[in-house]
Amino acid sequence: MLALEGGAWKESLGALGRSLPKVRAVLVCSAHWEAAGPFRLSSAEVPGVMHDFGGFPDELYTLDYPAPGAPALAAEAAALLRGAGLKAVLDPERPLDHGAWVPLRALYPEARTPVIQLSLPRPRTPEQLLAAGRALAPLRERGVLILGSGGVVHNLRLLDWAEATGPRPWALAFEGWLRERLAAGESIADWKKAPGAAESVPTSEHLDPLFVALGAAGNTPPDVIFDQWQLGSLSLASYKFGLTGAA
Repeated sequence: MLALEGGAWKESLGALGRSLPKVRAVLVCSAHWEAAGPFRLSSAEVPGVMHDFGGFPDELYTLDYPAPGAPALAAEAAALLRGAGLKAVLDPERPLDHGAWVPLRALYPEARTPVIQLSLPRPRTPEQLLAAGRALAPLRERGVLILGSGGVVHNLRLLDWAEATGPRPWALAFEGWLRERLAAGESIADWKKAPGAAESVPTSEHLDPLFVALGAAGNTPPDVIFDQWQLGSLSLASYKFGLTGAA
């Protein structure tokens, strides 16, 4: 629904997009592309979008993001991953999922910047995702924005539809732990031991894109560019790592 009702979140990402140097392309890792086996990279000339959700207002299903793809960049990224000993393949059929196109509509609304998407392999570990980010880090010096799209606290089973009490105590505890670690440049690979982890991250796919961004950023402490909550258990916190804007 942020695509329709983004409010301050949408304005924040729009301001970020306007402030960044012009980029060659965006490589986005979304919580909503998990695939068994190797890392996969979308490599279509024009990826298009998928509306990979149900039960929402009709208007949401009319939204598009007609950004061009970047097959050469996808091949370049796959080569970097393979060079680091990670298996990677190209996927010329994969469209952009809503974890990619919703924030991109806010960040680059003109949809002129080429986009490729990176999958989350299944199974996976934080160490593997950090290694992937480190392998892809050279792309940052080649004008590519690396974007991790998910949510550091994301529990759909414990939503507070009335939003009567604000973020849940366990949600605040987990995000506070994570933010302290990030600010200190310390590892968050042991996140399962953090306070509130079981409730905040019942499954890891919404946290995992952060590890790719961290690997690409070289564990640089981030700037917090947005900090808000939805429905008690959804964090909209957004971070920027480094001067070139890898996030």
